[in-house]
Amino acid sequence: MQHHNVPPLRHQTRRIFRCLALCLIFGGLVAHASAQQQPSQNTQLPSAPTPQSASGSIRGTVTDSDGAIIAGARITLTRENLAPSTQDQQTISSTDGSFSFSRIPPGPFTITISAAGFSPRQLSGTLQPGENYEPSVISLPEAATIIDMQITASPQEVAQAQIEGEEKQRVLGIIPNFYVSYVSDPVPLTSKQKFELAWKTLIDPVTFTATGFIAGIEQAQDDFGGYGQGGQGYAKRYAAAYGNAIVGTAIGNAILPAILKQDPRYFYKGTGTTRSRALYAMANSVICKGDNGHWQPNYSGILGGAAAGSISNFYYPSADRNGATLTVENAALGIAGSAIQNLFQEFVVRKLTPHLPDYKTQSEN
Repeated sequence: MQHHNVPPLRHQTRRIFRCLALCLIFGGLVAHASAQQQPSQNTQLPSAPTPQSASGSIRGTVTDSDGAIIAGARITLTRENLAPSTQDQQTISSTDGSFSFSRIPPGPFTITISAAGFSPRQLSGTLQPGENYEPSVISLPEAATIIDMQITASPQEVAQAQIEGEEKQRVLGIIPNFYVSYVSDPVPLTSKQKFELAWKTLIDPVTFTATGFIAGIEQAQDDFGGYGQGGQGYAKRYAAAYGNAIVGTAIGNAILPAILKQDPRYFYKGTGTTRSRALYAMANSVICKGDNGHWQPNYSGILGGAAAGSISNFYYPSADRNGATLTVENAALGIAGSAIQNLFQEFVVRKLTPHLPDYKTQSEN
């Protein structure tokens, strides 16, 4: 029997390959078994970030109604449903009238444009993602001009208005009651207005009627007998009585008040006790208000009565001309008559005078 010997190197090489093959087979089985024993795990990759909505811009140009550029206009961008810090944005139009807002999130918006001398204007819209919103030229209308005019009447105009009201004052709607003021803050009369009031009194029909009534009483009592009786006597008495009215009214209510700057009117009091009002009324026969608003002696009324008594000596019959006695007598009678007249004004006449203007009772100064 013949034996073949295998070379030692070749024999070792085969042994190495066999060992490697066994290791691979064994490792694969172990890996397979281990894979079967471990539960399967699903690993989820993070989702890709959602792309943000693309922002846009808003720009425009501000002009007036004629197309002229308006620089320095204030533009306010208002966004709703946004964080407070991003709701409103403001900018100013440049020298060429342009403005712009950039990186604006999409959604509704309102633009308010305002400028000095112009009425504000608003534009609203919805900005789309990535949109560059550019409206046509924005024109602002000119603001309406408001003229605040204060018309103040002059003192002369106020006084004239008061005179016109006084000239409508008539007791029982008939007898003139021009020289009484019922307003709380009467304005002093001008010289022209004092003469106007005197003239209206002298030519009033009631003045002529009253003069005729006085002349009739004098004739019935045969006063101033030197005038005689009949028509001629009545005419002389009428002329003398009307002469007294002219002299007394012209001098006491117009000429002297204009020279001495005194007001010939009686100023109704209407408040206080009966005694205080009576004393006020009687005192006004010897005192009056000056054009400066202060009380002062009634030189106009007293001297006017004295002048009337003095002048009457020129047309009364010679038998009734008592010189200084008649003058003093007429002046005293004038003061007494004025006191009685003022008492009637304070307590009676106003109640008998219809359609008086509204007034506020005045306090004593």
